[in-house]
Amino acid sequence: MAKGERKRAMRGRAGRMQGGRGSGRGSPGSVRLWGRHAVEAALLNPNRSHRKLWATREGVASLDGELPADFPLEYAEVADLARLVAKDAPHQGLVLECEPLPDAHIEDVLDDGRPIVILDQVTDPHNVGAILRSAAAFDAAAIVTQDRHAPPESGVIAKSASGALERVPWVRVVNLARALDTLAERDYWRIGLTGHAEITLADALPVGPVALVLGAEGEGMRHNIEAHCDALAKLPISNAIESLNVSNAAAIALYAVASRAS
Repeated sequence: MAKGERKRAMRGRAGRMQGGRGSGRGSPGSVRLWGRHAVEAALLNPNRSHRKLWATREGVASLDGELPADFPLEYAEVADLARLVAKDAPHQGLVLECEPLPDAHIEDVLDDGRPIVILDQVTDPHNVGAILRSAAAFDAAAIVTQDRHAPPESGVIAKSASGALERVPWVRVVNLARALDTLAERDYWRIGLTGHAEITLADALPVGPVALVLGAEGEGMRHNIEAHCDALAKLPISNAIESLNVSNAAAIALYAVASRAS
């Protein structure tokens, strides 16, 4: 079906929007995503179940590829879309409501020795999204968080991840220390990043598979999580600044691992 015919086939009525307004939350049991990269990646992800796409005509035209003729699409004005997302969220004419991603399990992401990123109580969704983006850029196998100390899947994370939420498995576990034990059993070298370490990350990197462990800004890793690391390492930053944002630290550490592997 040609793009013009497909658009005419879609039934959409601007201005008659349904769903929560202003919060960016979808209906119960759903996730609401916005922005071209996040929405397009979700539409292309075969593991996503989609409920509805609200969009401007320009937003639909910006998508790479055709939507199925029977896809649940409702055309809307920019102001209408703004009421469906978080305040001032850059929706770029696209808001998608879909099912959350299926659960990922740690045993399923340890087969090829690519790096794993472990986040201990990193709760800022912008940081988690940025870390997912870096994980995709440097070919990490997954990120791992604890259920109770991590943000839920959301449009903010998806927008910050710029499509990586659909590409990098996000493993949520009940017990992070137990997950680190599982990594050790699979021959991963667990490196905790902390400014208090005596050696740099470059000196701590082994030849085999690596798990990078990062804690929340300010508090850092919990003592029990540090105890489950094989080594603690720091990034060699200048004394002009105390520390890096956790997402920046993750990006640098993943680059270091990728450079070592090459």
